[in-house]
Amino acid sequence: MVKILKLQSALNFSHTLLKEIVKPGDVVVDATAGKGNDTLFLAQLVGERGHVYSFDIQAQATQLTQRLVEQHQVEQQTTVINDGHENLTNYVKSPITAAIFNLGYLPEGDHKIVTKPQTTLKSVQSMMKLLKPNGIIILVIYYGHPGGKQEKEQVLQFAKSIDQHQFNVLQYQFINQIHEPPILLALQKR
Repeated sequence: MVKILKLQSALNFSHTLLKEIVKPGDVVVDATAGKGNDTLFLAQLVGERGHVYSFDIQAQATQLTQRLVEQHQVEQQTTVINDGHENLTNYVKSPITAAIFNLGYLPEGDHKIVTKPQTTLKSVQSMMKLLKPNGIIILVIYYGHPGGKQEKEQVLQFAKSIDQHQFNVLQYQFINQIHEPPILLALQKR
């Protein structure tokens, strides 16, 4: 039987990468909790012995995430934090295996509240220091909103400047789609 490869969306590919890296017992970060889908996914990957730190500045997002975590009974391995991801080091002290960001705004939320390049880059730099060897930081960049293109450009510029002897950096994006298809960046520590 011949297996057919189907290219994945940026979000689906982020989960494929995380499944390859994250193991039971790991400590991981969801830097943008949103509706909680990535938090739940990570909580299931790390299992009861691992831990997920999930951040969002919007109370609505942390409430949605907390509700989802409780519905799926993974609250013991999850800490949902109503704070910006740039304050990560106030909460996360141990080395991490992976982190994920979905940059932009909360779907069905206030579209004026968006991620900002300054806080995103501060958070990424903090995570790079906490990241274990072979660990990965994934950024799914949605940029079709006011300020989104500036954040995209600053994040891409930063990613291009990362020392290749310390990290491998992958960019994944469909280039023939309209309406600014998301970009996935994966930073893997050597």
